[in-house]
Amino acid sequence: MKLVRYGAPGQEKPGLLDAAGRVRCLSEHLTDVGGLALAPETLARLALLEVEQLPTVPGVPQKDFRLGACVSGVGKFICIGLNYSDHAAESGMQVPPEPVVFSKWTSAITGPNDPLQIPPWSRKTDWEVELGVVIGKGGRYIDESDALSHVAGYCVVNDVSEREYQLERGGTWDKGKGCDSFGPLGPWLVTTDEVPDPQALSMWLDVDGKRFQNGSTATMVYGVRFLIAYLSRFMSLQPGDVISTGTPPGVGMGQKPPVYLRAGQTVCAGIDGLGIQTQITIQV
Repeated sequence: MKLVRYGAPGQEKPGLLDAAGRVRCLSEHLTDVGGLALAPETLARLALLEVEQLPTVPGVPQKDFRLGACVSGVGKFICIGLNYSDHAAESGMQVPPEPVVFSKWTSAITGPNDPLQIPPWSRKTDWEVELGVVIGKGGRYIDESDALSHVAGYCVVNDVSEREYQLERGGTWDKGKGCDSFGPLGPWLVTTDEVPDPQALSMWLDVDGKRFQNGSTATMVYGVRFLIAYLSRFMSLQPGDVISTGTPPGVGMGQKPPVYLRAGQTVCAGIDGLGIQTQITIQV
């Protein structure tokens, strides 16, 4: 299934994308797409619905009406840094002996087509297409062999990053990762039955039509199973938590000379089977 949230900010309703690309309303069956609604038993119940019997939302999603972030009420937005060896190299950093873990503030979360806000005084706002993993079944001390049973689904994430704030202003990476609008999620949450192997997904990102990133989750240093097990050693993973798993090479910081976003540009990011998100950059 491809689950969506549609409507104005703060008024999103749950929906399901049908085979023809239309959104079907799930309000009679689901309060929202997030938290305990992502539990395996709830997703199994939704999978039994007669999709053609669900009300159709008029129009084309991402064109005629807004999609919100594909997950609501995210408790933790956990990110992994330098998880592709070629991205580490372009950043001038070593592949870490253990995953680099940082957080994005949940206030950074936006819809997949909402404006990307370049902060005041920012000089180095950058892009990073990433595979998002959404937890459906909580747990801690999870065994790697059982890790994927804790996943509700996958989505596209743009881990937008202000490099000066991240790397040149002292402290942790977090201050350059969590600005408002720096965490678009979606367009849809694709359940695990449609993603048999999360380590076999092509991913890409364009800025103003120019392809900068073109990679695959196959080249992750630490795969999804390992990351879930690893993170669960340090925190309880809970339904609705999002794990952003790192980016392949081609970020702006890695260009020669570096290239950073400015107002009025169009950023498009996509992952095979998970959809495409598009943001217009604005200066705030």
